[in-house]
Amino acid sequence: MGMTSDRISGREDELRVLERFLEDVRSGAGRSLVVRGEPGAGKSTLLRHAADRAAPARVLTATGAEPESGMAFAALHQLLRPVAGLAGALPGAQRDAVRAALGLAEPMASQDGFLVSAGVLSLLAEAASDGGLVCVVDDFQWVDQASADALLFAARRFGGGDGVGLLIGTRDGAGARRSLGALPLLELGGLDAASARDLLAERAATGPAPGVVEIVTAATGGNPLALRETAGLLTPDQLAGRAPLPDPLPVGEGVAGVYGDRIARLPEDTRLVLLAAALEGQGDARLIRAAAGRLGADPGALDAAEAAGIVEIRPPHVRFRHPLIRAAAHASAAPAARRAVHRRLAELLAEDGDHDRAARHRAEAVTGPDEDVAAELAAAGERARARGGYADAAGLLTRAAALTPDPAVRARRLTDTATAAWLGGRPGRAHSALAAARELAREPLLRAEIARLDARFELSSGNAAEALRTLLSAAEAAGGGGPEEQAHATRRIVLALLADAGEAASLVGDTGAAVRIGRRAATVTAPPGVPEDAGDAFLRDVLTGMGALYDGDADHGTHLLRRALAALPGLPELPGLPDLPGLPGLPGLLELPDLPGEDTTAYDGPAHDGSGRDAVAHDGLGSVGSTRPVPAGPGSVLESPAARLLWAAAAASLLGESDAAARYGAHAGRVARVSGMVGTLPVVLEHAATAERMNSGFALSAALSEEGLALARETGLDNSVAAHLANLAVCAAVLGQEDVCRARAQEALAIAIPHRLGLRAGVASYALGLLDLGLGRFDRAHERLTALASAGPGAGHRMVVWGSAADRVEAAVAAGDRAAAGAAAEFLGQWSAEAASPRARALVARCRALVADDAEAPGLFRKALELLAADGDQDATAYDRARTELLLGERLRRDRRVGEARPHLRRAAEAFHRMGALPWERRARGELRAAGETAGPNGPAALDGLTAQELRIARLVAEGVSNRDVAARLFLSPRTVEYHLYKVYPKLGISSRTELAHLLR
Repeated sequence: MGMTSDRISGREDELRVLERFLEDVRSGAGRSLVVRGEPGAGKSTLLRHAADRAAPARVLTATGAEPESGMAFAALHQLLRPVAGLAGALPGAQRDAVRAALGLAEPMASQDGFLVSAGVLSLLAEAASDGGLVCVVDDFQWVDQASADALLFAARRFGGGDGVGLLIGTRDGAGARRSLGALPLLELGGLDAASARDLLAERAATGPAPGVVEIVTAATGGNPLALRETAGLLTPDQLAGRAPLPDPLPVGEGVAGVYGDRIARLPEDTRLVLLAAALEGQGDARLIRAAAGRLGADPGALDAAEAAGIVEIRPPHVRFRHPLIRAAAHASAAPAARRAVHRRLAELLAEDGDHDRAARHRAEAVTGPDEDVAAELAAAGERARARGGYADAAGLLTRAAALTPDPAVRARRLTDTATAAWLGGRPGRAHSALAAARELAREPLLRAEIARLDARFELSSGNAAEALRTLLSAAEAAGGGGPEEQAHATRRIVLALLADAGEAASLVGDTGAAVRIGRRAATVTAPPGVPEDAGDAFLRDVLTGMGALYDGDADHGTHLLRRALAALPGLPELPGLPDLPGLPGLPGLLELPDLPGEDTTAYDGPAHDGSGRDAVAHDGLGSVGSTRPVPAGPGSVLESPAARLLWAAAAASLLGESDAAARYGAHAGRVARVSGMVGTLPVVLEHAATAERMNSGFALSAALSEEGLALARETGLDNSVAAHLANLAVCAAVLGQEDVCRARAQEALAIAIPHRLGLRAGVASYALGLLDLGLGRFDRAHERLTALASAGPGAGHRMVVWGSAADRVEAAVAAGDRAAAGAAAEFLGQWSAEAASPRARALVARCRALVADDAEAPGLFRKALELLAADGDQDATAYDRARTELLLGERLRRDRRVGEARPHLRRAAEAFHRMGALPWERRARGELRAAGETAGPNGPAALDGLTAQELRIARLVAEGVSNRDVAARLFLSPRTVEYHLYKVYPKLGISSRTELAHLLR
């Protein structure tokens, strides 16, 4: 893009918008702006004008090109090449990802596109550190998908202090290939008659006649390019109104025709070199001349094209004056001529060692299926996928499949296309490719993998019950009848299918399916004498143990789950990840106390967030079986450390060990961030957020779910969206945010019910019941929680019923339904009678106290408090302790023992205040006033004034994470982190990291 501004007519308002944009960037803000209009509307002129006026900010430029629109990171390489040397200042994983994306280093075995995007954000912030940065990207409709994803990811996260501006020029209408709706928009319409007259006057010595201006403006829609080109083709007499105007005018749809006519009048050598420039796409003058020369054209013909006003040569690049000229050069050439140019370009690129681009041109030169070319394209697609360019990989693999003569190989390439397209945010293409693969696939393992991918797509954003049926059918159909007949690959794909089916069964709430899964998993064993992979054995034990528990064989199920945890495959050393005692592989083994068997056949329901087994499993086993949205291949279920931790959390939850489950879930989130597994982050954050909520960290839980919600929406994971909405609804219920709770719950239910997500529907419905309970609407709370207990699979969930039992007891007592309260307390007692977890037993004691007589109740409440005091993590039990203190204080006050009641009520009120649980705090302070104490809160809760983003940053900083690593984990720039900390310290009344760590501890 040139840096000289053309004269701009009729764009005064647009120029003012651009000036404000530049002023904001110069002042240190992060801004983005899309300039959109039809071809010829003047977008490029405005962008050049902005670039000219950006000083003292640095300017980086790139222009999309249609031939490069399928090449991963081509535009990003063009844009960032001048600042690539700054990548060394980025966090390690981001540095390596960016360098690999730009072709400066070998990619990792499997690089996540999100990691590249986060690195681009950091690199832009680094380049802006001295005076600001303005990135100008023109013809965005032709920018390759990987570059577009990275740039838009960064633009959505520009913040205060970044000093980065992204200015995008793109077509509207059919030429715009991707939505930019999330970014501010400057729409370019046509010029009005007065501005059109000024533009036409540049071409007419005596000025255009008024009637001519009116006709030409109407016919062109005021399009500046069409006005200029039309004026250039009209005679002075026509412009002056002395001669009739052509009818129709050569404008609008005819603009390309105008260029076609101009190209047709050029010498043959010039047309050939223009065709080479049109097909080459990057504007490499050397390559264009060389290709034309090999076809016998005079290399000097490129200069003739410039003299004709068709192109601009700015060594070493060539640029068409408008994309329509390039399109006309392509359209006016015969197919045989286009193929000949593609062949020469492929030869030259191969000689230069650029095999990916060579493969693309070779593919355009063939006239039918060709396995050699298809294999080259497939290899290029795999390299694009390794760099995180999934959408571009999908395009390459699609073309490779089309050129593949062997149906079996084509089926495999279509399956790979589906995976890449899904990861690249192209679900429509993914489903189409998978349908085509299904028609061709005959090999049993490939058919099983296709079925798994189909179900994973459905499980990510569709009907979980349908996904479950698909997975179970595939798993039961795959493989032979006995271990001796099962090849290693078959066992791995069957186990992967069963893991995904276990996830689906958990999301639906179908325990019958869980039993079937467990029985089938028990048969997936290695033949005698063949060593078994530790990860496979771990997962088989979890699935089989889960099925046994739901089938009523608690002894066997408990044994298998404990064996799985004891043998959990070790996790890799990860820099910056603190050791957590008691987590296998991190180091040490988690010692889980024995849990005697219990009859689960009588169990009729699921969970809440009060305590007990629901720490992670109350939001289910969902997504622990794989790393959505990646539809992983056979055997990859346990290749991710975060996935192993989530399966461990599920196992611990089923054993009733909420403390261990919460630690596994929270740690999975840290592992995902540090290891660069950001593509799986929305799902991992479901569990990390639930763990924080179960451990009384409602504000942080909400902050994590807000982050997960944004990422899930970006990646199209509708079912993860429902999970985060449901969690946010529960947090809002506890915090007394009634409108937020209702809105989030209804949004979650709107996804969960039609998608048969019983777990998410149950949690969302529980949130509404908990809201009513906290606000003192006891009859309504009793009604909601009772209905929740009877909801079936797809609308409710057994774990939610179990976890909400304590709230059900409290609501029933307050509503005067003693029989229902007693039944719920008895149910919870039977379920948790032998549980070793102090928190689970404390909950049982509290519920029994609620239904006990006046003489016995205080002792049971005190027993519950003693059990909670024995818990090793007092912060984690704060919510349960406060709820129990409140109930004990209320009982003592009603018994006229106000002196004994006050300390309990005071401690409850203070704890609720610290957590921000306002409804519960109001209830406790009301009881205190009734007990004769009028003291109010000690001051505002420390964290109440922080935004979700500020809270996430503060928590990581308090853990000792550097600003740069905080930025890497949260996909922000270091300057944005510094900007937020600058606001956090005054809000909290502190001035140092040490004080922040002390406060958050």
